[in-house]
Amino acid sequence: MGICACLCLFSSIDSLYAQDNVIDEVVWVVGDEAILKSDVENERLNAQYEGRRFDGDPYCVIPEELAVQKLFLHQAEIDSVTVTDSEVLQDVEAQIAWLTDQIGSKEKLEEYYNKTSTQIREMLRENIRNGKTVQQMQQKIVGDIKLTPAEVRNYFSRLPQDSIPFVPTQVEVQIITREPEIREEEIERVKKELRDFTDRINRGETTFSTLARLYSEDPGSARHGGEYGFTGRGELEPAFANVVFNLTDPKKISKVFETVYGFHIAQLIEKRGDRVSYRHILIKPRVDEKDVTRELERLDTLANDIRKGKVSFDEAAQWVSQDKDTRNNHGLLANSQTSTSRFEMQQLAGLVSQEVAKTVENMQIGEVSQPFTMINSKGKEVCAIVKLKNRIEGHKATISEDYQRLKDIVTARRSAEKLQKWIVEKQKNTYVRINPAWRKCDFKYPGWIK
Repeated sequence: MGICACLCLFSSIDSLYAQDNVIDEVVWVVGDEAILKSDVENERLNAQYEGRRFDGDPYCVIPEELAVQKLFLHQAEIDSVTVTDSEVLQDVEAQIAWLTDQIGSKEKLEEYYNKTSTQIREMLRENIRNGKTVQQMQQKIVGDIKLTPAEVRNYFSRLPQDSIPFVPTQVEVQIITREPEIREEEIERVKKELRDFTDRINRGETTFSTLARLYSEDPGSARHGGEYGFTGRGELEPAFANVVFNLTDPKKISKVFETVYGFHIAQLIEKRGDRVSYRHILIKPRVDEKDVTRELERLDTLANDIRKGKVSFDEAAQWVSQDKDTRNNHGLLANSQTSTSRFEMQQLAGLVSQEVAKTVENMQIGEVSQPFTMINSKGKEVCAIVKLKNRIEGHKATISEDYQRLKDIVTARRSAEKLQKWIVEKQKNTYVRINPAWRKCDFKYPGWIK
């Protein structure tokens, strides 16, 4: 689109809203794309709720960020960079669930944004699709940055002392866990409770959603009536996916089934291609305190044997632990964020367990803990002992100890430099017009106003 056409676009959209009751206005035009005041306000609301602080006036920072996004999206269209619907829908439903959870209810969410649920979904769908498209376009522009050890060392050697990154204390932890046995009568109690729920729904005494809100032990879905948005098979635990993807009639409820999380009943809401929307109720069997005590006593005996050298922690983890993720690696916990065995204490609490983090905090290297209980990643109560394999005290980064961290920093810097250069060049060849009332800004990229 030429400059004349863009000017016409700007004028015509402005005229559309230039009435006594202005509901919106065009604040920027980038290429042939308009940025509306409402776009800026929506971004400001999102940032406000997420606690984001702006380095400057939000009404300067936000429209410039949206303008940069338009540059990437325009290039993505030229280069045929696309994002699939399934990628977008998954994130939309997750974001809706998170926002509803944070704000308190669907009604409060609609009030906060002054939009209907459908309008909020459409807004999020566009935002998420644009965000993912921009990410893919940026990756294409940056390409595969390969650094030699010499380049990393050179970068590190040029850093002033006060700019060398500080690495917080990190630990390496081994763990052995045991699940107390659940008694058969407790399993039968849970199954009967779920079958009773099904009978009450089928008799029309209540609804699935009501029972889910009252009784389901899945906190992520209970407050939404047990409902999950559209989900792909690969996103679900296999035993759960096998049931919900075989449901065909929304009026029927599944039989009681078991997963690693507990026992469930499920109901189909809708199918769309290879994705399904459903609701479910989860009930977890209770563990008898006597069985918990028995497992803690067994682990106490095992810990004493390890301290006396009768058996190594590595061997015990392999033969005794019921933690499938660690027992074949001598019980060593892996950090999913860094693909290493090192955890900062905050990561250990968030990714593994607060109980593990509290236990490890004051241990000595090589020490084996007293047994304790914790909730594992499947939401089950388990008994555990841990060994502190290593502790790396907080320190300024060094090449020998923190090469990968420094390499990541240099890679990120090179990526940012490439993207900044690309943006500056793209500005030169893109028509941009900014509403005069929105020009008084100290922009990050001064080339907007020519």
